[in-house]
Amino acid sequence: MQKELRKREALEYHSKGRPGKIEVIPTKDAKTQRDLSLAYSPGVAEPCKEIHANVENVYKYTAKGNLVAVISNGTAVLGLGDIGPEASKPVMEGKGVLFKIFADIDVFDIEINEKDPEKFVQIVKALEPTFGGINLEDIKAPECFYIEKKLKEQLNIPVMHDDQHGTAIISSAALLNALEIQKKKIDKVRFVVNGAGAAAMACVQLYVSLGATADNFIMFDRKGALHKDRSDLDEFKQPFANAKGEISLADSMKDADVFIGLSAGNVLNADMVKSMAKNPIVFAMANPDPEISWEDATNARKDVIMATGRSDYPNQVNNVLGFPYIFRGALDVRARHINEAMKLAAVKALAELAKTPVPDIVNLAYNEKTISFGANYIIPKPLDPRLLSTITPAVAKAAIDSGVAQAPITDWEAYSNSLNKRLGLDNQVMRVIGNKARRDPKRIVFAEADNIKVLKAAQITFDDGIGYPILLGDERKIKDIALLNNIDIEGLPIFDTRSDATEEKRIQYADLFLKKMGRKGFNAYEAKKTMRDRNYFGCMMVECGDADAMISGLTKNYPDTIRPALHTIGLEEGVKRIAGMYLMLTKKGPLFLADTTVNFNPTAEELADITLMVAKEIRNFNITPRIAMLSYSNFGSSNSPEARLVAEARKIAKKKMPSLIVDGEMQASVAFSKELMKENYPFSELVDKDVNALIFPNLASGNIAYNLLKELGTADAVGPILLGLNKPVHILQLGSSVRSILNMALIAVVDAQIKSKTATDDVIKRSSWWKRFKKVSKDM
Repeated sequence: MQKELRKREALEYHSKGRPGKIEVIPTKDAKTQRDLSLAYSPGVAEPCKEIHANVENVYKYTAKGNLVAVISNGTAVLGLGDIGPEASKPVMEGKGVLFKIFADIDVFDIEINEKDPEKFVQIVKALEPTFGGINLEDIKAPECFYIEKKLKEQLNIPVMHDDQHGTAIISSAALLNALEIQKKKIDKVRFVVNGAGAAAMACVQLYVSLGATADNFIMFDRKGALHKDRSDLDEFKQPFANAKGEISLADSMKDADVFIGLSAGNVLNADMVKSMAKNPIVFAMANPDPEISWEDATNARKDVIMATGRSDYPNQVNNVLGFPYIFRGALDVRARHINEAMKLAAVKALAELAKTPVPDIVNLAYNEKTISFGANYIIPKPLDPRLLSTITPAVAKAAIDSGVAQAPITDWEAYSNSLNKRLGLDNQVMRVIGNKARRDPKRIVFAEADNIKVLKAAQITFDDGIGYPILLGDERKIKDIALLNNIDIEGLPIFDTRSDATEEKRIQYADLFLKKMGRKGFNAYEAKKTMRDRNYFGCMMVECGDADAMISGLTKNYPDTIRPALHTIGLEEGVKRIAGMYLMLTKKGPLFLADTTVNFNPTAEELADITLMVAKEIRNFNITPRIAMLSYSNFGSSNSPEARLVAEARKIAKKKMPSLIVDGEMQASVAFSKELMKENYPFSELVDKDVNALIFPNLASGNIAYNLLKELGTADAVGPILLGLNKPVHILQLGSSVRSILNMALIAVVDAQIKSKTATDDVIKRSSWWKRFKKVSKDM
């Protein structure tokens, strides 16, 4: 009996889920001797015996079902060509990161030192017992065609060469929508395709599967147009050898409906685009420079629909829209292959998704008020959180319907929910905020630049295009720290607030400061002396428009950093007091906590004001606030003054903002239990809603809760985010990490974007803005 119990315990420990049921499996404990005995000897013998008895149990008791190999020999790496397996490794590792971020798929990257196609096939074939799928990457043509074909024939797990099929799938979805907008039929349009490599051949083959006519293609490779008289064409190119002899690219473009570019930059010019048929479509997908620039194509033809491979223009054809979700669907039903039906399902799901209303979080990510289906939005954005739960089920269903699935799904609603739970929103929120920051970077004052962590964060801020750092501190000390630690701060402005070089600016700031604080305890001498303090100087830079935001507090007490901001910048209109909020990044999504840093024992009126400030800030993230006001009491279960205060604060907040979703007083357990809420308090506004903000009755409870969550590792903390100031000043926690400082820089930039009156969304504006910034820095 005891032996059987031990066996069941060991098998349960190693289990990855029930067959046919997709589950998000938590990490197994390995904290005690008992845990270790289950993880390895002797407990590990039980799953070994089960797999030996039935090899299919490998999916039940190991990680095989969620493990993909990204395999290359480095013969066609990006635009670098044949650089060898070692040099290709960073690309393969990066691909693995994308698999994990976007689809929660584990990856081993494998770089193989073998160019012989048959030997390469045999090496990969021998790896089949380890992996649930194979992603071939950066293998040159024509060998890649042979390798993929043979592996598909010989392996019983999904295999895909993403360089071919990824581009084909994404561009096909974009093509379907572009044709719809331009009112053209796919079987009638004439194509000109510049490039005949792996991606180009996969594209034209998939276009034909969608209804295009093979005779309507004119293709070009490096030797010129493909035509019947050429004797060097392989079996893949021959069906598309439709050119009538040696024809130039310019001549072939006349009256063409669609141009597909997978070749080299700047081979197409405006005159060629002008010669195309009415309502043309141009997909210039060479990277980093497209076959024709967005500006040249759209200036040449106002009726053109344009797509590129670049993220800084609309309609980016990006493979990350495809491969994570295609493999996720294939793995989840244990597809034997990734077949044509699955690829077409991904195409159609992508195309349809672009026609549906875009979530606010996507608008936020791309700094747009409203993104909607049209000439500049024919394909979903890579940061759209709906991709996983839209593309993946479509691929899985196609695998089942086409007979290649070995573990069919029956409960699709549960499957969709499981997909959404895989990633949560924790990483999505910061990706979205980061993307928004990069679209309109702002000038950030780093008031404690003589600290190594601040300098590292400043360099990353600049290098990642998040913002333009302004460093305050002793110039020699800052440069010595940077040199000693190999931190590149070349070109970043440094201001020593105690040096003669900043005296003129200190006098200017002191005069303005005296006007603000002259009747509040400061005289002229004290105003000038105060401007030697970096926090006061930095806040005045923000107040006077010489900077857009400031970050400080790493080495100072919280009140000492807040006070200069209150004295110089002041409160937003209508705000009576500031408050501190933390953004906690949890697996269930973002959770906002307030007040965690400022107000000790707020009154009901003050607590209501804090609640309204939190709601406003959450909306700035394009998230609908759903707020629980916490106490030890549930809706009047205690008649204590503390409980009544929270209940009264909720009434005041609702009176001031009736549309706000907020309820309380309630215990935290009730706020997060939908069943408990629905069963006991069906009258609550938060029934069946996911709470994303918690208002604490006092500073002690809020600060303790945030620190517990952070230290126990259940959430990453971003903050504190200061609420109520007229301009962005954000305070770091003592001893913040480089990552925390960088996250605050992102928050500060987005805050500045919201509060500033100007935007600099494109490359040209950014460039001129940077020149103005340099001039301001020089003038100072």
